[in-house]
Amino acid sequence: MFKNKIIIAALAAFMGISAMASAQAAEAGKQPQRVNWSFAGIFGTYDENQLQRGFQVFREVCASCHGARLMAFRNLSEPGGPRFSEEQVKALAAEYEVADVTADGGTRTAVPADRWPSPFANDQEAREAMGGALPPDFSVLAKARGVKDPFPTWAFNYFTGYQEGGVDYIHALLTGYHDEVPEEAPQDFVLGDGQYYNDYFPGHAISMAPPLADGSVTYTPGEDGVAVPETLDQYSTDVAAFMMWMAEPHLVSRKQTGFIVLLFLVLFSGLMYATKRKIWAGIEH
Repeated sequence: MFKNKIIIAALAAFMGISAMASAQAAEAGKQPQRVNWSFAGIFGTYDENQLQRGFQVFREVCASCHGARLMAFRNLSEPGGPRFSEEQVKALAAEYEVADVTADGGTRTAVPADRWPSPFANDQEAREAMGGALPPDFSVLAKARGVKDPFPTWAFNYFTGYQEGGVDYIHALLTGYHDEVPEEAPQDFVLGDGQYYNDYFPGHAISMAPPLADGSVTYTPGEDGVAVPETLDQYSTDVAAFMMWMAEPHLVSRKQTGFIVLLFLVLFSGLMYATKRKIWAGIEH
């Protein structure tokens, strides 16, 4: 009888934990699908053309609400990034005004060394313009967001070098809007005023209106001359990749350095083993 009670209690606890996990999963949103990024894996690199397209989406759509306070104009011409020419960066910076207390009127024309200007003077102004919500800064958002992988998936991530959880989530968020609450929404789910249903946003109710749609951005032809689809999925992929570069602009050089260090450690281990065999070869154990 006592053993039966223990078994029943264990089953009840397991069912309670399972129900709680299911509720938490529903609250957290769907699991984003993994995108085939060019910078994935230990040998991945950024695609310059994709970063240039992503910057265009950021500038024409996202920058009206979101800032990028850690990115300077000159970063756009650095190796490993979009690689705009210095002339292009100078011309781009000249289109913006930045705050400067030493300048007449408190503002001046931006130069490549300046940071990307914020669309709002301060957080309070941003909240007032966005109905109380504070638009997050894009500088490191791709590294600040992530996904939770169940076991054993997360264990394999150590071997594959998976670190694209943030951009996978951003891509999923941008493509996960619904025109109305879907049938698979949590029971008794209700959207508030000015909110939208999103499959991947925690709680599913997001205050940001769908920022992208098919044909919303006309891509500037790249140097390769290849036509790129002007679709929601393509926009989301490109701007997410650009945000990854903003968050980790030295990713490529870091991977190169890491590979060299690992190669050195392998060779060093081989030398140490050979040395040990040489020194102890004539000594019986």
